[in-house]
Amino acid sequence: MNRICVFCGSYSGARGDYAEAARDLADALVREGIALVYGGGRVGLMGVVADEVIGRGGQVIGVIPRALLRRELGHTGLTAMRVVDTMHERKAMMAELSDGFIALPGGLGTLEEIFEIWTWAQLGMHRKPVGFLNVNGYYSKLFEFLDHGVSESFIRPEMRRAAIVESDAHALLRRFAEYVPPAVEQWIDRDET
Repeated sequence: MNRICVFCGSYSGARGDYAEAARDLADALVREGIALVYGGGRVGLMGVVADEVIGRGGQVIGVIPRALLRRELGHTGLTAMRVVDTMHERKAMMAELSDGFIALPGGLGTLEEIFEIWTWAQLGMHRKPVGFLNVNGYYSKLFEFLDHGVSESFIRPEMRRAAIVESDAHALLRRFAEYVPPAVEQWIDRDET
């Protein structure tokens, strides 16, 4: 794995543990020689994980919409910054640049991004690992709900199991290295999207 996309909050959250987890993930990425791909921001957990990767000598590629860059939310010290016109273009470019995807704690944007990329896996549009860093049980209730979705036959069990959930960044990356994608019927050719 050369690059991992990290989706995370533009806020730091209510607990210092979230920022600490972002720093731990940055450490794990740099130790494994994996570059960070992320939303290009300098605020919240986005800024924490980017600053930490940079501070440890790692590579960071930001992808940011022009409108957010104009609001002075873009990070200025990255290895590379890709500027796009729309949020959709941002997600598509982040997906193209990355070999896997991790959600740190975050809000609606983080959930939307990780669920879209997980859905793309279900549709056969990629075969890359999708993971959640479950800091202090942040995602535990979400996965209880998703298990309910499986029991109610709205979510296929193999797709629920495809999401890798760990509370430790190093353990999450180990599981990424061992990842075997579920066998899914490809519903959409990438060229059709």
